[in-house]
Amino acid sequence: MKVYWAPAGRSIVASLDHGADLITSIKGIAEENGVKAGVFWIIGAVKRATIGYYDQVERSYVKVSMDEPLEIASCIGNIAQFKGEILIHAHITLADRSGKAFGGHLYEDTIVYAAELYLTELNLRLEREYDETTGLNLLK
Repeated sequence: MKVYWAPAGRSIVASLDHGADLITSIKGIAEENGVKAGVFWIIGAVKRATIGYYDQVERSYVKVSMDEPLEIASCIGNIAQFKGEILIHAHITLADRSGKAFGGHLYEDTIVYAAELYLTELNLRLEREYDETTGLNLLK
């Protein structure tokens, strides 16, 4: 087990643009504000979404695309560095009009209808590296 401790830095609140890609928006805000490590959560709605499930046997993600309006019941994630670049890692729970929920790893091509981002910068260096045991890019 790895444990990291750091005092919280700045808090950033942003209203995301209608029609923007959710992951691209988060990454852009982090880059524009010099955030290299942080945690975030999002509420709102999307026009369509792409999420993933990690198949532990195959060691690969299975993507699921949903081409319909969905409510963001919860989205939480972190910002770290991977090979010198900002990497956004987020999981999202979405609900359809009947209240049925779907969840998984957030992917690009999840398009914002209306969303609010709450981001807390962490004053530490978070880096990811490939882990042979899991096949994932984990915090090192």
